[in-house]
Amino acid sequence: MEYVNLGRSGLKVSPLCLGTMNFGPATSEEDSFAIMDRAHELGINFFDTANVYGWKKGEGVTENILGRWFAKGGGRRERTVIATKLYGDMGDWPNDGKLSALNIRRAADASLKRLQTDYIDIYQAHHVDRGTPFDEFWEAMEVLRQQGKIIYVGSSNFAGWHIAKAQETAARRNLTGLVSEQSHYNLLTRAVELEVLPACEDYGIGVIPWSPLAGGLLGGVLRKLDKGRSASETMLKELEKHRDKIEKYEKFCDELNEDPANVALAWILKQRAVTAPIIGPRTLQQLEGSLRTLEIELDEAALARLDEIFPGHRTAPEDYAW
Repeated sequence: MEYVNLGRSGLKVSPLCLGTMNFGPATSEEDSFAIMDRAHELGINFFDTANVYGWKKGEGVTENILGRWFAKGGGRRERTVIATKLYGDMGDWPNDGKLSALNIRRAADASLKRLQTDYIDIYQAHHVDRGTPFDEFWEAMEVLRQQGKIIYVGSSNFAGWHIAKAQETAARRNLTGLVSEQSHYNLLTRAVELEVLPACEDYGIGVIPWSPLAGGLLGGVLRKLDKGRSASETMLKELEKHRDKIEKYEKFCDELNEDPANVALAWILKQRAVTAPIIGPRTLQQLEGSLRTLEIELDEAALARLDEIFPGHRTAPEDYAW
């Protein structure tokens, strides 16, 4: 495994980030433990989670699974760069969500308890909170850093101008600012190319794309349907919207003799400012299969062909103006 720096920071992470959203709802605790152990064996040291994962309000199901895995010892916590997130409501009272200084303090302490650790490597805002000034956000995060409870701060689902405002506020306060941004980015969903990726590149922020396989559409969905494997109603609706592109894509992957999921991940690793896409395996087989991604070399012709199938964006304003 060749490790890379997370943005401009000195933090070394694997070029694939293990997403844990399936742990609990779709993957049992026993299987989750096996996936995390195997991830370490494969050299993956970067794990992502969130306080709301598990989707039972206030329970932090997935963080608790990670905490019990860390508690098994054997260097599991020490070898893991753990990133978690806050923003979503963890209760029914007014300050049980968002990014107020009050919720940041409470949410951080709750995540630390569930994760059974005394520090969080990367503490991320799961969404922008338009009701909380960035000065308040940074003051609360700096208190956590001074207390030794967090090391780095990241964002998720920020627009380009949110990133700029966050960084300029941090600079005014003599703080490091954001080191990472989690964005919805894949061959089908490329709007972040307009302003988010250029902003992250300029500020030295590492991009951690979520849903790099577009919810499974880029993972060989037509092949799976041909083999009689079921797909959700939502995926089938999305497939019908993009069937022509998906058919061309899977045919091109056949020409490359590569699995569509791995081609999609290999493509995203070639994009500006990207550090590590988030993979969310439900099984050991899916995890192990994703390692092929790091061996795929997409040349200029292959990248151009993918752009033909899935047109992207130039940087704003040239994308829509001169």
